[in-house]
Amino acid sequence: MLSKSLVIFIGIGVIAGLAFGVYLIDFKNTSHLVFVEGPSVSVVTEKSDFKKGEEIKIRIVNSGTVPLVFPDSSFGLRITGLSGILMYTPVSAQVISNLEPGDEVEFSWDQIKNDGDTALEGLYKISTKGVYEQDNTVEKSITITIWK
Repeated sequence: MLSKSLVIFIGIGVIAGLAFGVYLIDFKNTSHLVFVEGPSVSVVTEKSDFKKGEEIKIRIVNSGTVPLVFPDSSFGLRITGLSGILMYTPVSAQVISNLEPGDEVEFSWDQIKNDGDTALEGLYKISTKGVYEQDNTVEKSITITIWK
């Protein structure tokens, strides 16, 4: 027969493991597309973990109720390492781009950095920044992982 304290510790461990698992499922969910009142932008990928060399489709969505303005045709898209070093920005024209509420644009990244090298395994941050009403900014970023 098991002692009372062993049963209690096993029970606490099972409950803690379940709670932590639910938290991680929420944390790794990349479809954080929630429409809100006011200014909001969302960056969405189909998943958060990618194989090396796999094409990554990135959607930038105006998830608010205010039109957003971007300084170029890349809609402010930047891919950096977690240290902040710029890895990739799409080639863009210096034209002002607008994104109306509910509208979205899609980009794809073949994991080739701006310098022509292939991205290594690791964590990358995909971000965008837009402007609304009187030079106020709204930005959003997500983190993805590239595996071997």
